[in-house]
Amino acid sequence: MNKDEVLSYFGGVSNLARILGISHASVSGWGNVIPKGRAFEIQTITKGALQVEPALYSKPNETAA
Repeated sequence: MNKDEVLSYFGGVSNLARILGISHASVSGWGNVIPKGRAFEIQTITKGALQVEPALYSKPNETAA
């Protein structure tokens, strides 16, 4: 999942930060790809409406099995 789709789902940085119990600055500091641990948390919170994409977290020189 990417940051834009997550922010769209939750209605912005403030709402997402409140739901996750973290600061606005923490969410704002994320890159386009949601940190892996938070991505799994978001997947759970949304009951699978937003899905973790494992390929986003593989190392560049790894090949998918």
